[in-house]
Amino acid sequence: MGLLKKKKKIKIKSVGSSGAEHSPRRPYQIEKLAPCMDGCPQGTDIRGFMMKIAQAEKYEMPQDQAFKEAWEILTKTNPLPAVCGRVCPHPCEDDCNRKEKEGALGINNVERFLGDWALDHNLKLVKLTDDEHPEKIAVIGAGPAGLACAYHLARRGYMVTIFESFPNVGGMLRYGIPEYRLPRDIIDAEVQNILDMGVELKTNVTIGKDIPYDQLQKDFDAIFVGIGAHGGKLLRAPGEDAPNVYSGVEYLRKVNSGNPPEIGDKVVVIGGGDTAVDAARVALRLGAEVTILYRRTRNEMPAIEEEIVGAEDEKIIFHFLAAPIEVIQKDGIAVEMRCQRMELGEPDSSGRRRPVPIEGDEFTIPVTAVIAAISQEPAWGGLDHLHEGRDWVKVDEFGKTKYDKTYGGGDVLDLGLVTGAIYQGRRSAETIHNHFRGIESTEEEKQEIIKADKIILSYYEEMQRREREEVAPEDRFKNPWAEITSTLSENDVIAEAKRCMSCGVCFDCGACWSYCGENAIVKPITPGELYTIKFEFCNGCDKCAENCPCGFLEMKDPSQIK
Repeated sequence: MGLLKKKKKIKIKSVGSSGAEHSPRRPYQIEKLAPCMDGCPQGTDIRGFMMKIAQAEKYEMPQDQAFKEAWEILTKTNPLPAVCGRVCPHPCEDDCNRKEKEGALGINNVERFLGDWALDHNLKLVKLTDDEHPEKIAVIGAGPAGLACAYHLARRGYMVTIFESFPNVGGMLRYGIPEYRLPRDIIDAEVQNILDMGVELKTNVTIGKDIPYDQLQKDFDAIFVGIGAHGGKLLRAPGEDAPNVYSGVEYLRKVNSGNPPEIGDKVVVIGGGDTAVDAARVALRLGAEVTILYRRTRNEMPAIEEEIVGAEDEKIIFHFLAAPIEVIQKDGIAVEMRCQRMELGEPDSSGRRRPVPIEGDEFTIPVTAVIAAISQEPAWGGLDHLHEGRDWVKVDEFGKTKYDKTYGGGDVLDLGLVTGAIYQGRRSAETIHNHFRGIESTEEEKQEIIKADKIILSYYEEMQRREREEVAPEDRFKNPWAEITSTLSENDVIAEAKRCMSCGVCFDCGACWSYCGENAIVKPITPGELYTIKFEFCNGCDKCAENCPCGFLEMKDPSQIK
């Protein structure tokens, strides 16, 4: 993450030179990387947008202005915050230092609020330049990777055309995620914001079929491939050729396209990932009794925890440690599934314990439809030449393939998170820009990550996390496709942002100034600027660094500082 940027330098602001006789060490202002930002696949400046909201009142900034500037910080990397605020499993929160106090910061909730607030206030994405470059770029696929690539190129002044094989934009966001999790008007509004930057969109166009790939190479100066993984994998079990056996992505695509298949009243979904849980909850909303069959236990399910809990709340049946071995047909229709009971053995390459069959222990389940949500892969069509053996599209560390003018990102590389696909689109856009403008692409040297043991947790007031409200499970089926969760209120977002500890960078708490008895720390005249350190007054006592709650100040020998 965070590739292609210049190396960040240590921030030092000092006056004079050391004249003290006590200690050679002096306090230096050294910015660290907050673990939430390290945990975000995009490297989003989470700390930056949180503190913009949290400190608005302190710096007498109108709250609306703070929200606007926070959204602008967020959209420097991610043009789809209202989308990601709904579907991202927020790995950033897993790494939040606040977990060591009373609970992780609600980063995903604040991101969703900012995305929704910007749409409600008709905020427009900001271009980096008014320059217009002559190069033309084609983007294949209007999913999160393709949209991000188009956005980051358009904001740099490039002419971008997106080619999408489906009738509508969004890729797996639209055709793979149910509407009760991600309303379609949210997708449409954030995508329109990207298109308003001058991006051209052509739907119902399949590259390789409607337009040959080599023609695209002739007509455009660069091509980004972000076709996603819309092809489902079946079970490789006898009898799965029945017409009422679907792959997970096929089933969700039919439903999300407005053409739900007939599934009857007893549906079995195979798998433990997000697609399996989504397919099961959608089938429930279409009137079926649904069982999820998974070969491991709940602890090993890779699906988002909130979605698993949602399925449990809705009384979906879970059958763990079981795997399908045959689909039994009658008159050409699947009517039963023969299953094998499993037990967990040694861990496999994923780190999860491998499911092992219990010899002779089988059972059958009646079915009116089977949905195999075990995995998915790209639907290559006329782009099969980009498919490298057992691998999918392969790129280097900057998103470039070995093929002429061709870059790639998203699920066409490997199945991953929406936020990861957005990062890969941005990475390729930056590489394309650097190539055309003669800039060398280099990896950023990452800053030191500041952990909780370097934070003075006791300095921060205990504040409970604000959570989104949810429609009660018993009320969800009155309007089955309505969004289940709500966006936080402005007051809750402000309160949540104030829980941010600004790990690794000054937030103007004044502790260093308060503890310095030598007047070596000088408050800034302009709010928000760094404090000044007068080394000629400093005796190296370490009180300022020792009491810096966020770990920004460090005692260093001047010879260590370059």
